Amino acid sequence: MRPAKMAMAVALTAMMALSTIGAPVAAQEAVTDPRQPSPENPHMHVYGSSDLSNCFMHFDGNDTSGSAPEGYGEKVWNTLNSQIEVDYTCRMESFKQDMYNDDNGTITIHLEFEIDAVDCQENDECQNLTLTLFKGGFQVAQEEFLSVSLNGATNSVDWNIPINENMTRFNKSEEPQIQVEFSHPGVSDLGCQFGLYSCGGYFRMYYHTPGNDTAEIEFPVINQTMPGGTDDDSGGLIGGVADSVPGFGLLAGIGSLAMAAAAASRNPKED
Repeated sequence: MRPAKMAMAVALTAMMALSTIGAPVAAQEAVTDPRQPSPENPHMHVYGSSDLSNCFMHFDGNDTSGSAPEGYGEKVWNTLNSQIEVDYTCRMESFKQDMYNDDNGTITIHLEFEIDAVDCQENDECQNLTLTLFKGGFQVAQEEFLSVSLNGATNSVDWNIPINENMTRFNKSEEPQIQVEFSHPGVSDLGCQFGLYSCGGYFRMYYHTPGNDTAEIEFPVINQTMPGGTDDDSGGLIGGVADSVPGFGLLAGIGSLAMAAAAASRNPKED
């Protein structure tokens, strides 16, 4: 029986060698989705429709599919006593994988707006430009921007959010979202009533276009693997490595069988 056992050991060793070749090939075949976050691709871009009814985000700065060709979304009011008011949310599109952030890092948001409205007076219902960052349906940060001009000039809004314990990991079911809110009266003075200029106003938000950093959110994305072997009481090096290296679990199993067969071949049985 010893020759048969030796043949088995050789066959298993050959399979083990082949597995070391196959695993890296399989890993190299994985294609990174440019719409998903990674340490090499940490910039999420904002896109949307011309009327602000659909605002979406992903990490591919060259894919403007479905976004307004003019590069912005806008709502216009052109009547007396109008309220220039918006409340919409830009959602991460097709969030497929968990995103891990450096717990010492910062989320940087850069957006540009043009707003034509007037300052609030007593008894007016108003809300200054307010941005809210969500993790799925959970609010993680909010900021009100008091210095935004209302004369139709372009406003660059920059918001730096230090990472806290609620932002270190975004599960694939907890996609990033940005809510935009604003409410101020429109122009309703005598000048517009006599036709010297338009009554009402407008609200415009610029979207990302290739080669332009407008409408961009940068995350401090890092590589992270989930701890392996949490249900295995034995733990050890093999359990941890097998979870992180493609094909290593199969390699370790075949190696164990090969060593067992070789050992058996060295222990002849008595007839």
